[in-house]
Amino acid sequence: MPHASPDHIAALTGAMAAADHDHAVQETQTRYRSELVRHWGIAPGARVLEVGCGQGDMTAVLADAVGPHGHVLAVDVADPSYGAPVTVGESAARLAAGPLGSRIDFRFGCDVLDGAATAGISDGAFDCVVLAHCSWYFDSAERLGRTLARVRPWARTLLFAEWDLTPRSADRIPHLLAVLAQGQAAAYGHGEGANVRTPMSRDALRALLGPAGWQPATEETLATPGLQDADWEIEICREMYAALDPDTAVARALRPTLDTLGSLALPRGNTTLDAYVLTAH
Repeated sequence: MPHASPDHIAALTGAMAAADHDHAVQETQTRYRSELVRHWGIAPGARVLEVGCGQGDMTAVLADAVGPHGHVLAVDVADPSYGAPVTVGESAARLAAGPLGSRIDFRFGCDVLDGAATAGISDGAFDCVVLAHCSWYFDSAERLGRTLARVRPWARTLLFAEWDLTPRSADRIPHLLAVLAQGQAAAYGHGEGANVRTPMSRDALRALLGPAGWQPATEETLATPGLQDADWEIEICREMYAALDPDTAVARALRPTLDTLGSLALPRGNTTLDAYVLTAH
């Protein structure tokens, strides 16, 4: 599958409400997700279930790839009012009103483990299920495992992407520390406002696949040039650190990690971890 042209990436970016706030940032995010779709080889006409769609960064690229005869069901447990500076509901409304809208069905407040929320989904309904950079948002590995098992009858292929906890260079360590600190905070019951709740290594993810009925087929490391996610996660940690009561157990546990993060992180322009990209059948 060829790489998307700059003009095509720019057009996809323009479909996103977040582009109105920072077009360059959104274009970088769109280009990366377009590379994910190219890597996976999602074909025109495909029926795709996307779990953890968020504001639709991945959804837009998936809808573009499946073409006018394909379809994307994009689900997320978040309420439509979640998110800033653009809510997930506002972003979905922008996509729904654009040329890709007829190919997408957004369902927010939808947990696939809730039978009522997914009552209309039949076995074999999808060609693939996509989880792209959403697995660490789950509140436990056990819940992610149950989700992977729940979607197994619905699709032949699992397409998965998440940040790789093994940094290939020292400049990626601040991003690593930021996600580990958020995971620690969540373990202490202080995950409010954090993106990350359950950071998992490759080994931890693989351990979930077999019991859920999936067999890994391919595993790759994908470069993530120019992405801003490291800066975003580090900023969350800075805010979290400032808000912690220094006399609490969570503050004492996090202080070494957060102090080290503070000494290593740049004000801006930190390097994002590479992506761990997996397919399973």
